[in-house]
Amino acid sequence: MIIGMTAKTKIAITLPGDLVEAARDAVHSGRAASVSAYVAQALEQRRKLDDLDDLLAAMLAETGGPLTDRERAEIDRDAAWR
Repeated sequence: MIIGMTAKTKIAITLPGDLVEAARDAVHSGRAASVSAYVAQALEQRRKLDDLDDLLAAMLAETGGPLTDRERAEIDRDAAWR
């Protein structure tokens, strides 16, 4: 195995036709090497978003949760003065 390469697994999935067509269009226009590459890139982006969601949840847990409406209003007032 070449360093940096990951093992690949072939799977079968069912997708809505418009998504398949978008993937094929990306291949035809040169934005993706293949439909598989296009799907893999989309899944990687989703994984990154999921990781960010997990990080945000952990940060909010450490800081006492999301801002209250009152805190948001105070920040908005402060920002208006800058």
